[in-house]
Amino acid sequence: MDLHHRLEKNLGLLIFGILFVTSIGGLVQILPSLFQESLSTPGKNTHLYKPLELAGRDIYIREGCNTCHSQQIRPLVAEVERYGTYSRADEFVYDRPFLWGSKRTGPDLHRVGGKYSDEWHRLHMINPRSVVPNSIMPAYPWLSDREANHSNDITKKLIGLQKLGHPYTETDINNAATDLKDKTELDALIAYLQILGIARPEGDLPWLIFYSQEICL
Repeated sequence: MDLHHRLEKNLGLLIFGILFVTSIGGLVQILPSLFQESLSTPGKNTHLYKPLELAGRDIYIREGCNTCHSQQIRPLVAEVERYGTYSRADEFVYDRPFLWGSKRTGPDLHRVGGKYSDEWHRLHMINPRSVVPNSIMPAYPWLSDREANHSNDITKKLIGLQKLGHPYTETDINNAATDLKDKTELDALIAYLQILGIARPEGDLPWLIFYSQEICL
């Protein structure tokens, strides 16, 4: 109690005590992630984003898709039965930033890759009600009119990610702009959606196993 009273009466000592305790809590959370190899090692099927997919991911963030759709399937029976195999850390090694999220105005999208055709996604993005009558998702018709590389910065993005440890080759970087040539933002976004969750173990096709009912986006 004497120490408690001394802390309450001494503002400087109280601030030091708060910082000391919160620092310990922070280190307990941060240090394991710095030394746990599995958190920074890609899995066997972990996908390095191609330039078009990377551009699509940036569009996904720009349009705020991650505010309504999470990309993190928790190891709970209800979630696995609805969305598929639960998410693993090694599937997100090349994600900067992470788009896990927790708010689900729409369904989780981590295993949506390959579940629908490109044409389905195209119709859905331009007019969601054309394929899902009860959908509350807004339409994004302008994506089909904009060039995927209108900002002409895809090469710089790959160079930046290469410096952060992503294994892009010089050939990848030199050909990045070509990958986006004649592509629209809608093409890029669809390319990104189609690779979500494909890093699952071989032979595991979650939507074939668990999707007995149509999931409304």
